[in-house]
Amino acid sequence: MLPDRFLRQILDNLTTAVLLLDGDLRLSFMNPAAEMLLAVSGQRVFQQPVSDLFTDTAAALESLHNAVENAHPFTKREAQLSLTNGQTLMVDYSVTPIMAANRNWLLIELYPRDRLLRITKEEAQLSKQEVTKVLVRGLAHEIKNPLGGIRGAAQLLARELPEESLKDYTDVIIEEADRLRNLVDSMLGPYRPPALRPINIHEITERVCSLIEAETQGVLKLKRDYDPSIPDINADREQLIQALLNIVRNAMQAIAEHRPLEQGCITLRTRALRQFTIGQTRYRLVCRLEVIDNGPGIPSDIVESIFYPMVSGRAEGTGLGLSITQNIIGQHQGLIECDSEPGCTTFTLFLPLEKDVSD
Repeated sequence: MLPDRFLRQILDNLTTAVLLLDGDLRLSFMNPAAEMLLAVSGQRVFQQPVSDLFTDTAAALESLHNAVENAHPFTKREAQLSLTNGQTLMVDYSVTPIMAANRNWLLIELYPRDRLLRITKEEAQLSKQEVTKVLVRGLAHEIKNPLGGIRGAAQLLARELPEESLKDYTDVIIEEADRLRNLVDSMLGPYRPPALRPINIHEITERVCSLIEAETQGVLKLKRDYDPSIPDINADREQLIQALLNIVRNAMQAIAEHRPLEQGCITLRTRALRQFTIGQTRYRLVCRLEVIDNGPGIPSDIVESIFYPMVSGRAEGTGLGLSITQNIIGQHQGLIECDSEPGCTTFTLFLPLEKDVSD
């Protein structure tokens, strides 16, 4: 027989949300995955009715009672659960009656549908990101080679010109070649890998806020909604500042194009997530950083390609800021997502907080 402590450890490390109800449908146990999913503390709701955790339809509650009385397992697909914090959650869940210690129990396993959809979307995004990287690097190589030849030929031509005034034309060629080279370098993002060191994520957010406040002379409203318990993250300070600044500055410029800055608001929110999957890797602890603005939103026809180079929702935009940001976050083994509608655009950054991971 395995010791009880080891069995408890197995349940605590499951990514599946698990609840154990007694015969009266009161909570006897929930693992950390269930706590995170339902946004409650297991200790606080111990021995509370299941209706205090979430509510489903009356028919679903009756099915739970029938499962206890008749030992009849069942599975429900795409159930809409209303949580105590007012949020709704779409899940599949299975109910298994158990007879133990002369009592009836119900084991409930919850499978969030939105999480599966998020992982599928995330994998597609990471695949697109990798394809874009290969394409841009190949294109950059093909552009920079002839640019170097053009620049060198212009320099040689300038030496042979009989009049000094004619060099104005070769200077234009050289300057434009340099401008194109710098543009291509910007598309490639940072040259060096990140220099990782422990840093508090709020040092990054506060630095960005101070830069934006200086740019807007304090007119734009910046709200902080921080989780002070988030531990230090291993990151490159300067690169993360650049990545976050690109997002916040884009939000500021979008607001300024459609309303006075005095009416604008950008919120920076941080939270810690447990047992979170990025790509193929499950991290025990991840930092979620959200940048939320009340601007006009991103046009629906480009929202899916907003992280591609040269794609911008503003007429004056270069379309490089978000591409560079995605590159930086990717080098930190993180992920960036965007959700936008008129009046509310949210960019979400996920950054691993612990090196110790399980695949």
